[in-house]
Amino acid sequence: MVNEVNTEPQNRKQMPKTSYSRPMIGSTGKTGSWRIFDPVIDYGNCSKCRTCWLFCPEAAISIDEDETPHIDLDYCKGCGICAEECPKKCIAMVRSGETKEAPV
Repeated sequence: MVNEVNTEPQNRKQMPKTSYSRPMIGSTGKTGSWRIFDPVIDYGNCSKCRTCWLFCPEAAISIDEDETPHIDLDYCKGCGICAEECPKKCIAMVRSGETKEAPV
């Protein structure tokens, strides 16, 4: 069975042929505590394509019922892959502790 990129797997047979994991507390605790940059999503520009979810190496991005991506900063390491891969460039990497308005 081929899994479409835009659907989250509901069972093992539907899992993509790429790596797929769920974030969990490791032996040293949650992994996002040493992050320097935070990803900030411009939801007004987001097409909900799930590219960020697919490329996140830490599985820190979840998709809710209306297909909106949400980043779990407890597990995000701030690598910026989601921002780099976003086809609409609606994810900005902002230094932790600083606020940023969504791009206009």
